[in-house]
Amino acid sequence: MPQNVPSFIDMLAGCHRSAMHLEMRDAYAVGDEADEFSAWQRGHRTDWEDRASWWHPFYQGVSDAVARGVVVRRARVVSEPVTEYIRYEHYITQANIVAGEQVRWLPRRHATAIAFPGNDFWLFDDQIARINHFTGDGVMVGQEVTDDPALVKLCGSAFEAVWERAVPHAEYKV
Repeated sequence: MPQNVPSFIDMLAGCHRSAMHLEMRDAYAVGDEADEFSAWQRGHRTDWEDRASWWHPFYQGVSDAVARGVVVRRARVVSEPVTEYIRYEHYITQANIVAGEQVRWLPRRHATAIAFPGNDFWLFDDQIARINHFTGDGVMVGQEVTDDPALVKLCGSAFEAVWERAVPHAEYKV
């Protein structure tokens, strides 16, 4: 039975202390991002000075949360050499940084000893996990929200283990 999942923006707006996002795929094909990736492959580059051209509700939601004192962190576990998609993702991470996210990258070879949940997730205030489900080629096919203590604990410990080992965005070269 499908679960009625609140919007990400609503969940972030209800967050008080922390929002952590763990990404573990080497490619995604999510909505408009797939078109943006194709444009990037053809040579399009973002004019970071023209904020109106790239700023959208996701970044505003992050910026609003950070302004309220929420620490927003994103960690990405990536295979090396990185895929072309990860090179693109590294490039567009500038938008996440401008919005106020802290971002780190962990080469997969340094993640062997970490116990991971099977899917990417967001963890809000160490209490609620938003799990993302993807097809093998990176298309999002669903999400679920849970406050199951065991799963929340696994997500939190996995994220923190990655964060400790990961390289800050400004230092990670693709």
